[in-house]
Amino acid sequence: MPRITYISHEGEVKILEGRSGESVMRTAVRNGVRGIVGECGGVLSCATCHVFVDLGCLDRLPPPGDMEDELLEGTAVDRGVNSRLSCQIIATDETGDIAVTLPEYQE
Repeated sequence: MPRITYISHEGEVKILEGRSGESVMRTAVRNGVRGIVGECGGVLSCATCHVFVDLGCLDRLPPPGDMEDELLEGTAVDRGVNSRLSCQIIATDETGDIAVTLPEYQE
């Protein structure tokens, strides 16, 4: 099972066992990770699950699709080169462990 490391804007670290096939957003919401809102429930319509993926993990993920790319332009905190919507990052054995840093705020 892949492990997901969530790093808050303040540097607080929370490591969770992910379920293969479950999104990084769903794992966060299910486990009460503060900083990921997931207002739309993961249907790619709100951008309140914005995260910064650790650069060492980024190349193991598929690139963002057109809709995700468009939504990343409207995040509350400015987009970075490693910005992703956590509802679109699916934890699998192939992706391995993933580390993400949460922005200062989502809304």
